[in-house]
Amino acid sequence: MFEDERNDKIYNLIITSGIDNNNEYAQFTEKLYSKVDFLWKESMSGSYATAGKQFYQKVDRIILLAGLYNDNKELFEDLLKASEEHNIPIVLVRPMGLEEVPEVLEEKAAIIVGWNANCIIDSIKDAAETM
Repeated sequence: MFEDERNDKIYNLIITSGIDNNNEYAQFTEKLYSKVDFLWKESMSGSYATAGKQFYQKVDRIILLAGLYNDNKELFEDLLKASEEHNIPIVLVRPMGLEEVPEVLEEKAAIIVGWNANCIIDSIKDAAETM
């Protein structure tokens, strides 16, 4: 690895979970774990609607797994609102095997990505630049 490509930043992520009939959350986190040179941790809250400024100021990106949207709309709405209020970029991941994403999510996303691990990592790193 070249010296200028090295990135020791630890990205603090919120990744949507909830009702997940297709196991997309586990598949997504496997993609992150497969890239050993990408450092990340996950922030979780019992309620994203009531999590305060102190919680959100530590978050670098919100990852919305679009395939979970229909069964978890309230969670997505809370995270969309938090993204806007706290200026946190959204990385929208297309539903597994599909190109279409819900329009309400597409409008708020800083970047939209598929399921390629390298593209996911690049999107997380680049999301702030597209806001």
